[in-house]
Amino acid sequence: MLADFDAVVFDWDGTLIDSTPTIARSIQAAAADLGLPVPDFEQASHVIGLGLQDALARAVPTLPQSRAAEFSARYRVHYLAQDHTLELFAGARELVEALSRRGKPLAIATGKSRVGLLRALEATGLGRYFDAYRCADQTHSKPHPAMLLELAEELSLDPARLLMIGDTTHDLEMAAAAGTKAVGLTHGAHNVAALQRLAPLALFDSLAELHRWLLPE
Repeated sequence: MLADFDAVVFDWDGTLIDSTPTIARSIQAAAADLGLPVPDFEQASHVIGLGLQDALARAVPTLPQSRAAEFSARYRVHYLAQDHTLELFAGARELVEALSRRGKPLAIATGKSRVGLLRALEATGLGRYFDAYRCADQTHSKPHPAMLLELAEELSLDPARLLMIGDTTHDLEMAAAAGTKAVGLTHGAHNVAALQRLAPLALFDSLAELHRWLLPE
């Protein structure tokens, strides 16, 4: 399957790294800190992949705009207190390294901030494998197609020749809007039924399954 694509683009949170519970709990804790209605886990996790401001508008709709900066600060306090404990999903490093050995450009399209992504890439040691990235504070948030279109332009590739790998409907909707093929992972923030409705090329329960599909022995 890899021969059908000129580059592979990964989402980060919930796709390569097991951060969904931490992000959702941090949103809940920040809402509690500010005395706002606390979203349930499903509502808090559904917004993962969006830029922080878009995520807050959906997860905590009662948040006054005047307190958005305060909420963001409290979210970061809770998230950063656990950031060092986050681990890559099983098979993530092996897949990224195998793709890199094949000479395919690799990129990241994420709802994280640029600072947050660079910190995560350094902590995991994966930074050297990626040729380009787009973060939510660099361009439009998902599901707008800008991240993929800009990555395609930077890599001098046709968006239709990219493969987007993500765990949320935001990733799949972004890919569809950009004219990019996509596959979904079911170990992240959104459930299988929601992902299936967007008709990805395939769905996988693990990165090891995805590895075998992309790079069969």
